[in-house]
Amino acid sequence: MNDDSLAFSPDDFSGFARLFPLPNLVMFPHVMQAMHIFEPRYRSLFEEAISDDQLIALGVLAQGWEVDYEGRPALEPMACLCRIATYQRTPEGTYNVLLLGVRRIQLQEELPPTKPFRVAEAKIVEDHVPSHSSAEEIVGLQQQLLMAFKRSMPKIPTSYEQVDELLGSQITLGMLADIVAYTAELNSSTKLSLLKTNNVVDRVHVLLNALSKSSQSSKARRTFPPAFSTN
Repeated sequence: MNDDSLAFSPDDFSGFARLFPLPNLVMFPHVMQAMHIFEPRYRSLFEEAISDDQLIALGVLAQGWEVDYEGRPALEPMACLCRIATYQRTPEGTYNVLLLGVRRIQLQEELPPTKPFRVAEAKIVEDHVPSHSSAEEIVGLQQQLLMAFKRSMPKIPTSYEQVDELLGSQITLGMLADIVAYTAELNSSTKLSLLKTNNVVDRVHVLLNALSKSSQSSKARRTFPPAFSTN
C-alpha cells in the first residue's frame, strides 16, 4: 500500500469509532502495530472497516475489565484511531493486520449494541503546543528527548542508528514524543497518561521524567548478558 493510501485527514473520520478494546496495549499515533484478529466480533469489525473507511479505534480497557470481557466493560476515555495499512486473510478466516495510528480520539457516548462489536461517538483530539513555547524551547526539548531515549535503550549500535535517523528527520515534537512513548519500556499506566496528554510540552516533560526513572531502574537491575525483547 502506498503512502498516499495511508494519508489521513480529519475529514476522513465519520465521528463514529469502531472499538477494538485491549487490556495490555496502549497505541499511539505515528506508529505501526501488527495484530492477529480472530474473535468473531472483531473479525466482523475488521471486515466492515475494510469495506468502508479503513479505520479502527484501539481502546484501552479500564481496570476491572476481567469480570465482563465478553460484554461491554468500561474503556478509558482516550483511544487511538488507526488506519488499516495492510492485511492478510488466513485459511481459518482470521486476519493478520498492520495498523497505523493516525490520531488521538476522545470517546463520548457509546451507541446501543446493534452490531457484534462496540461503536462510540468520538472526536479527534489534535496535538496542542502552547502559544508561549518558543522555537528554541521546542528544539531543546526534542534534543533532550532523543538523548534520554538513547540512554534508556540497550547498547545496540543499530538502535542508536535508528535514534540518529529520528534526530535527522523532519518530524514534529509531538510525533517524536508518541514514537518514543510507544517504543520505550514503560508501564501501561505511564503510557496511558501520555496518550491522554495532548499538550505536547507537558507530554514531553512526563516522558522525560518516566525515561529517567526507567533508566535508573534498569541500571539497578541490569545483568549480563542482557535479556533482549523479541518485539
